Amino acid sequence: MEIRMRYRLITNNLLRSESFQPILDKFMHFRRPEVFVVFLSLLSMTAVCQSLKPGLTGMAPSKWLTFRTTHAPGKVYRFAGAGTKTYTNEEMYVRAWVPLLHKDKVTILLGPSYRTEQLELKSVGENPVSSMQGWNLRTFALDLNSIIKLDTASWLVVTSHINKSGNFADLSSSQIPLNYTFSASFLKRKSANKEIGAGLIVNKSYKLTVLPVFVFNYNFSENEGVEIMLPKKVAWRHNLSSSDILYLKAESVTRTYYINKLVDASPEVCRRVDIDMGISYNRKLGHYAGFEVFGGYRKNISSKLIAGAMPIKASGLAATVEFYIQPPRFNRKK
Repeated sequence: MEIRMRYRLITNNLLRSESFQPILDKFMHFRRPEVFVVFLSLLSMTAVCQSLKPGLTGMAPSKWLTFRTTHAPGKVYRFAGAGTKTYTNEEMYVRAWVPLLHKDKVTILLGPSYRTEQLELKSVGENPVSSMQGWNLRTFALDLNSIIKLDTASWLVVTSHINKSGNFADLSSSQIPLNYTFSASFLKRKSANKEIGAGLIVNKSYKLTVLPVFVFNYNFSENEGVEIMLPKKVAWRHNLSSSDILYLKAESVTRTYYINKLVDASPEVCRRVDIDMGISYNRKLGHYAGFEVFGGYRKNISSKLIAGAMPIKASGLAATVEFYIQPPRFNRKK
C-alpha cells in the first residue's frame, strides 16, 4: 500500500511538472481522447519492481538516449502502367528513457520515441509511391517498462508500447488507428552465466497477434555468449575487450504504416516484416556514451506496399549507424 501511494504521488507530480509538458503536448497533438486515456492508464499501473537488473556480464550497456539511421538500398517493385521501380529504404530514429521510479524493489521507465522513414526513388520516371517518399512516414510512440524483483535471482518484466504510425502529411492523427503491444515475461537467473525466461506478447497493429516469448542468455566463457529473445532476436556475442563487443545476429524488423487511399476516405495499411542478418560492432566511449554499426542482409518475410505494387526484389543489403548515451550514474546515499 505504501509503495502504491508513493508511485501515484510520483505520477501526479510528473504530470504537473514543466519538464514533462513537451511529452504530454506531443500526445495531445493526436486529438484522440482514447490515446490520452490509454496513456494515463499505463502511468497508473501499480508495479513492485527492482534495482538489481537482469542481464549477464559482458552484455551491451543500457541506452538512455538513442540516435539511429538505417539505409537498405536496392528494393525493386513493379507497378501497373509504371513499370519496374527501384527504391532505397531510409529511416531515422530517436528514443529517450525517462525514469519514473527507481527503488530497491522497483524500476519503471517511460520511453518516448520518434521514427521517420521514406522510400527514395532511384530510377527515372513517375514515382507510384510518392505518399511514402519525402520523410512523410512517421511514428510517434511511447513505452512503459517495469521490472518486478520477485527474489534475488528472478524478475517479472512487464512492457507496454503504444504508437500512431502513418503518413502524417496526408492524414490527420484522428484518421490513424492506435497500435499497441503488451508483454509479460518471467526471467530467472540460474547462475552467474545463465538466464532463462518465458512469457507472452500481444500485438495489435492492423490485426491482433499473440505470440510466446522465450529468453535465453548464456556466457560460454569470459568473452563469448549467446543472447536470445524470441521472437525478436538471436545473437552470438564476442567481447573483444571491456569496451568492444562483436555480434553476429538475426533480428526482426516490423513496420506498419497507414497511408491515404485514393479510392475512398479510409486509410490503407502498408506493412513489412523483415529479418536483419549480419554483424554489428558496439563500442563504449567511457561510461557515458557509445556507438554501434551494423552491416548485413535484410531478408523480407512479407511485404504489403500499396494496391498494384508487386515486389520484385524486397530483400537486400542493409546498414545501420547508431549513437547512444548511457544512463547517468548517481551515487546513492547509504
